[in-house]
Amino acid sequence: MEQDQHQPPPPTPASPQYTLDLTKPDGRAMTLYGCGGPVRLDGPVPSPFPDPLHANPHLRWHPMRGEWITYAAYRQGRTFLPPPEYNPLAVCVDPANPTELPAGDYAIAVFENRFPSLSPEAHDPPSALVDTAPGNGLCEVVVFTTDPKASLGALPLPQIELLLQVWGDRTSRAAARGDIRYVLPFENRGAEVGVTLHHPHGQIYAYPFVPPVPARMQAMQEEFHAKHGRALLADMVQKHMAAGDNMVYQGQHAVAFVPACARYPYEVWVSTIEPVAYFSDLSEAQRADLARALKTVLLKYDGLWQRPFPYLMAWYQAPTDGKPHPESMLHATFSPPYRTRDRLKYLAGTELGAGMFAMDVLPEEKARELQQVQVSLD
Repeated sequence: MEQDQHQPPPPTPASPQYTLDLTKPDGRAMTLYGCGGPVRLDGPVPSPFPDPLHANPHLRWHPMRGEWITYAAYRQGRTFLPPPEYNPLAVCVDPANPTELPAGDYAIAVFENRFPSLSPEAHDPPSALVDTAPGNGLCEVVVFTTDPKASLGALPLPQIELLLQVWGDRTSRAAARGDIRYVLPFENRGAEVGVTLHHPHGQIYAYPFVPPVPARMQAMQEEFHAKHGRALLADMVQKHMAAGDNMVYQGQHAVAFVPACARYPYEVWVSTIEPVAYFSDLSEAQRADLARALKTVLLKYDGLWQRPFPYLMAWYQAPTDGKPHPESMLHATFSPPYRTRDRLKYLAGTELGAGMFAMDVLPEEKARELQQVQVSLD
């Protein structure tokens, strides 16, 4: 076990002020982030695993779809919905039964995934009937809070603002590697969307290429910007703000709205109003308002039926290729599976087979339901 005691460069307004970089006993990197004060470590840096996994995922090319698929069979051994007393994301209280988090004073923890789909150590892919490549990249776990009974929406606004900074810091660190082209923070919440641990947490995938969904979105943004000289999402935001009907939150710098082209019931987008390419480009005012927009959406979801609301939250930003991206806008999309109080919306024949989504509800109707949920951000 070792601690990295190097002094980081002075933080910019967009960077977290209080950080501590550590190394777990099995060699995985961990960073602790403080909210409003320095990080304090009260014990050893734990790991449920004493030895490195030496993960070696690989990629296989899908000729018919023109995209890479990642393979990591060892992921079948990861923890799946354990009882609360065996929560691996809890703070360690018994060194004889270590968890992932150390005791101490900090707000957010980030560490390398023990069972990654992509790894910087990937090498020598096996041969197959299609082209293969090492599954290089980075997969990190982001623990939003040390409280296992909390949720992202229940966190105070300063901690959500810190999380936005953390996502920016992880993006910058991944991009500095030189072999990462896209960084995607996301959260799966609820067993309905396949979550394996209920402790409030998300993940970050750093890819050696731009994956298919953001690549398609990037292409559309570039085409629109070349034709109109402005960002596509900024144009959509202005149109939704002008219409007003689908707005869930509207602040001075950020918005949340049900897009008129929603593919899922209760789908919501969270975005800045002015174009911002990366988390690290957010001003303090933009970050604060974006946190308010995000918290509003999460509270409205849980208040809709007075129970935890399942969703997939994905944050999109510009590629990490070192080029300027005035066409790109940082934003989150929420894809909840719920259709009504009693039925779930799952992808079926037309969605999976053809890639064309079919909606049997109108976005405007679901926007009105969310608008009627009263929330308090304080």
